[in-house]
Amino acid sequence: MSVSGEMKFSPFPLRGRTLPAGICTALMVLAFAAACSPAGKAQSLLPRSHKVTSPAVTATVLSWGSFFGGKSGNFDIRTSPVPVTLPGKVAEVGSSNAAQYALLTNGALYAWGLGTQGELGDGGTSNSFGTPVQVRFPAGVKIASIPQDAMPYDTGLAVDTHGHVWGWGQNGGGELCLGTNQAYLTPVELPFSHVSALAGASNHALYDAAGTVWTCGHNIAGDLGDGTRHNTMQPARVAGLSGQHVTKLVASFANSGALLANGRYYDWGVNGHGQLGIGRIGHSSDVPVRVHLRAPVIRVAEGGSLWNNGQTMVMLADGSLWAWGDDWAGQLGNGKQLTKPSPVHIHPPGGVRYRRLATGSDTSYAVSTTGKVYAWGASHVGQVGDGLTTTTLKPVPVVTGATSISSTANNVVVSVPGRGCHRRGCKPHTTAAVGGCSPRCGGAPGRGTGTTATPVTAPGRDPGRAADGAGPTARVAWRFRGLTSTVRQTGTGSGGRGWSYARHRPGRGTVGRRGKGQGHRPAR
Repeated sequence: MSVSGEMKFSPFPLRGRTLPAGICTALMVLAFAAACSPAGKAQSLLPRSHKVTSPAVTATVLSWGSFFGGKSGNFDIRTSPVPVTLPGKVAEVGSSNAAQYALLTNGALYAWGLGTQGELGDGGTSNSFGTPVQVRFPAGVKIASIPQDAMPYDTGLAVDTHGHVWGWGQNGGGELCLGTNQAYLTPVELPFSHVSALAGASNHALYDAAGTVWTCGHNIAGDLGDGTRHNTMQPARVAGLSGQHVTKLVASFANSGALLANGRYYDWGVNGHGQLGIGRIGHSSDVPVRVHLRAPVIRVAEGGSLWNNGQTMVMLADGSLWAWGDDWAGQLGNGKQLTKPSPVHIHPPGGVRYRRLATGSDTSYAVSTTGKVYAWGASHVGQVGDGLTTTTLKPVPVVTGATSISSTANNVVVSVPGRGCHRRGCKPHTTAAVGGCSPRCGGAPGRGTGTTATPVTAPGRDPGRAADGAGPTARVAWRFRGLTSTVRQTGTGSGGRGWSYARHRPGRGTVGRRGKGQGHRPAR
């Protein structure tokens, strides 16, 4: 695309490795078979020469929650923050439903999580939960930024130092704007230049290129914002934003949003639970609509992974915090569980001021001015990060010393140069020791839990790195303070899955239960 915002119509031949659909299917079958081998580890189908190897300088990020994507289920469940070591200083962190990313100050990008759809961008299709792998860009390409508010389903995005955007992974809805829904195992250059903002979720994505916001992918509820309900694998202009100075783009399951330099915030897409913040429920919008607030917006985070959830949080120039949308798990942060179609004022704990916001499926996060991470909302797979699997309506301090945060779906990652942690059952302001979280407060590297929650072996599962999703009865269980918490998958299939959550105390039977059906694949 030129500076004037015109499209750059030369996406083919593309730099990067592509995979024909038939071969991709065959490789997926092989990868699945390898994942079910007696060793329980997926074998790489292509060389992995970019694994981290004893660098002279390292940095650490902390990660918790779970990954999902590809086949049904939650994988690598961590109910407490687990350290991930990177081979250099971290500039930014990002996330998708299936993977997490760390951009180093030298322009290299590393990824870890699920890899069966090419999400890791290293040319392979195997998972890498504990060891980051380098995303394989063509020689000479250095990355300048990655989306911090979500990436598309099983797909990654990044912007290089020249303003060109790269994509890799599933590309199931054609959200990479290449005219195809073909999967890519390594990054390919997309047909945009001068890109200053981007975001994606489910199977749609947004790109601000030279002042014009473009969009591609599925358009299930007007989430492309181009005034239609038609899917497109070719770039389409988002209506009403041309010439506007966009500072941030956000996305969730069937919603999108844009923050302008003048502080105005616009969103579009589904509105079944008040996700648009315009005072009414229902009547989704296929063009951007303005959310009216009492002061200019300076921070925004958008979340949601299904039709029956979705929320937005904003910080205003006057320092106040507001949120709207679904609130079944208290993710809005106002201490209640009531859907709010209009912005509602929320308050941090006494004496605390937030500076950064993030939100996933139905769990929300904030980083305070002192670097402390607070979490609230759903935690059936450890999204809150306090060692429990129970919903919390009040902000819980989880980590100290954080500089950046990203959350998508059921996982969260924070950059923590000081390696801090703080959880229930710990002494206040406990700080992690060098080399990992302290024994009292943290999870050991390479394990799926901290010492605050003891894993209970489920049939056919590694108790340290449990993976839900083997079939209709797959489950993950954790024991904490005498209670056994169990997350059990209640259905499988391409149309979606369900789960049930129950707590048990020895001699007393079930003391709490929750169930949630998911009619559609979680897509953020």
